[in-house]
Amino acid sequence: MTISSDVSAAVAHFTARLAFETDVSDVHAALAANTPFTLVDVRSPESWDQGHVPGAIHLPTGKVRLRAEQTVDPELPVVVYCWGPACNGATKAALEFARLGYQVKEMIGGFEYWVREGFAYDTASGPVQPDADPLTAPV
Repeated sequence: MTISSDVSAAVAHFTARLAFETDVSDVHAALAANTPFTLVDVRSPESWDQGHVPGAIHLPTGKVRLRAEQTVDPELPVVVYCWGPACNGATKAALEFARLGYQVKEMIGGFEYWVREGFAYDTASGPVQPDADPLTAPV
């Protein structure tokens, strides 16, 4: 493994990542503080029904280009999420939102880490309050 000694490149890289990424804990805190933004779940309808973050809207990745302007306020920042770290649907959706002129961030960890942190979520059958995974959220 080679580690770059270019400190300024490292600062630029990590600054850029933080400008366009957020995590589930920060999103949870922003929702609790009533921070104005639009949270968008970009997964399939079946995944949405299985569980989604309360307050999120549903707009699958493939529909962003077609429906964003009718569904999402362009004056508010947008945070998108997909299933988890192995899913790039949120990255694809974030790119589409950016191309449409939205301020956008990706919620890294996605819905998987939302649940693992023990945050409540909604399903087609009603709300769920999971236990936190001790490997991701110390208890």
